[in-house]
Amino acid sequence: MGIVIRQSIKATLVNYVGAFIGFLTTFFVLMKYVEPEVIGLPKVFEEVATLIAGFAQLGTSASAMRFFPYFRNPENNHNGFFFYLLLMPSVGSVIFIGLFWLFREFVSDLFIEKSALLVQYCNWIIPLVVFLVFETVFETYANILMRIIIPKFIKEIGIRLMLLGVYLLYAFGVIQLTGLVVGFVLVYGGAMVMSFIYLSTITSVSLRHNLSFIDKPLAQNIGRYTLFLLIGALSGNIMAQLDVFMVTSQMGLSYTGIYTIAFYMAAVIEMPARSITAISSPLAAAALKKGDVETANQLYKKVSLHQFIAGSTLLLLIWINIDNIFAIIPNGATYEAGKWVVFFIALAKLVSVTMGFGGTLISFSRYYYWGLYFTFFLTGLTIYTNYLLIPRLGMTGAALATFITCLISYSWQQWIVLKKVKGNPYSIGMVKQIGVILFLVAVNYLLPRWIANPVADGCYRTLIIGILWFALVYYLRISSEINRLIRGIFVIL
Repeated sequence: MGIVIRQSIKATLVNYVGAFIGFLTTFFVLMKYVEPEVIGLPKVFEEVATLIAGFAQLGTSASAMRFFPYFRNPENNHNGFFFYLLLMPSVGSVIFIGLFWLFREFVSDLFIEKSALLVQYCNWIIPLVVFLVFETVFETYANILMRIIIPKFIKEIGIRLMLLGVYLLYAFGVIQLTGLVVGFVLVYGGAMVMSFIYLSTITSVSLRHNLSFIDKPLAQNIGRYTLFLLIGALSGNIMAQLDVFMVTSQMGLSYTGIYTIAFYMAAVIEMPARSITAISSPLAAAALKKGDVETANQLYKKVSLHQFIAGSTLLLLIWINIDNIFAIIPNGATYEAGKWVVFFIALAKLVSVTMGFGGTLISFSRYYYWGLYFTFFLTGLTIYTNYLLIPRLGMTGAALATFITCLISYSWQQWIVLKKVKGNPYSIGMVKQIGVILFLVAVNYLLPRWIANPVADGCYRTLIIGILWFALVYYLRISSEINRLIRGIFVIL
């Protein structure tokens, strides 16, 4: 677990530097200078492209993690692994971009009434799809090689800095809306190129390969796995973007902009999980290839505990300051309508980061086909809850639907993990952390609020809660890894 903790800490630092840049971009550029409708446009634009890119990858990211141990051989160009890594998404991109172009009129009809801007610029989705597909492929390969820091830097900091530049050009009238859309797309193109350049410095990117290396049993195994991933993606990827699509189609891009701002606040919770999962997944794949279920499940327990500690603590800090945040940010009164969106999306993210690694274990085991049933169930539940709650509760209904879906679906997934690979994420550390969070919530409500000065209120509130958190986590010994980290900080100080 040591390499996981070290790499995760470094990557998490990168994530939070990127989050700070995103914070500045979102709350002091977009919200001050850009209309909610224009904020919503790139969000939906990216979601549509991400949806198509998820199909076009043909499960490459997950299958690469699962099957790389079969190809690993640095002296022999990893037996042509890079060629196969590019082959599948190239084929998938041709197929699914073609389908998008074929059905673009049908898609336009869904959004033309409330979100005409999306329809106007829909052709730019195609190059964005290509950039997203191959940027993800290059990042995945680097993650497999346990080199996650630079790809994280490109994705979390590089992209955000470039987007900040594009938004500033739009805010000060240097470019118009078309320039904003084109610049948005080119930013992801630049990220793809940078990821490829970095990958070429750490491994061979030669397309030389030997087809005879993949024997018939391995080819059949890869083919079955890829087919199940593709079918699962048809439902799973739709589920991931459904709330944004439904808010956009039923309420319009202005509400999507408000929903997007609230979503950004809540998304901070999953940032540590991205790093931990990226570095832990190759270790889980290697353990399950050798049939070492015990090691994989110990990894699951530790990953879940640390993701729950990080996620629940961030949720606490966000929620105790939620009113201060809306009081400080530009045009906060407009975006305060998304307050409960923040809460329910944050709860959904917490469930996801805590139990999500169980799905990774299933996908790397011989029971991977269960993921197909899971994604179908998840999609049906998401569609039903969104249609039920959005007409009644608006944006909050979409967020509540996301939370309910996550809670039910991940509980079912955990039952599958427990039955099939004996995986159990729960530990006494989680129980202690829940007690700490509930206690600190109670302390927060006892603290007097300085309504006249939200900055001072937020600072003193966060300082008190933060000191209590460190003391309780350390003395309750919730995590031995965190205790070692805290002792290391004390030694440095």
